[in-house]
Amino acid sequence: MTQKPIIPYEEIGKEKLYKLIDIFYSKVAKNPKLKPIFPDDLSETARKQKQFQTQYLGGPNIYTEEHGHPMLKARHMPFKITPERAQAWLECMSEAMDEVGLEGKFRDVYYQRLVLTAHHMINSPDDDEEVLE
Repeated sequence: MTQKPIIPYEEIGKEKLYKLIDIFYSKVAKNPKLKPIFPDDLSETARKQKQFQTQYLGGPNIYTEEHGHPMLKARHMPFKITPERAQAWLECMSEAMDEVGLEGKFRDVYYQRLVLTAHHMINSPDDDEEVLE
């Protein structure tokens, strides 16, 4: 007998995922390292993130249907994403995961995937790093 694979989106569920993202952006809005690269009104950003994370976790392809291929690196190029900002983003997400009660193997695997994604988005050194030419 074959077991149906567990789809991460089904494991977290839409309600908890959306709550996670809302809490996450409430933290981003207050974070002095992140606030400069985000709009004052984060409602559209959160809506797109909900679409993306739904798809990223194996749910319906609602992001691609509305916006086309995610092209994460290209879409983030206009913003100065430093290692420090990537870390701040991850800290906000970790805190949001704590608040919604995400734990165990699911959280570990999901968070590690987000770590890889955040590091992939880095396109600029920290302000205090020396740029080699």
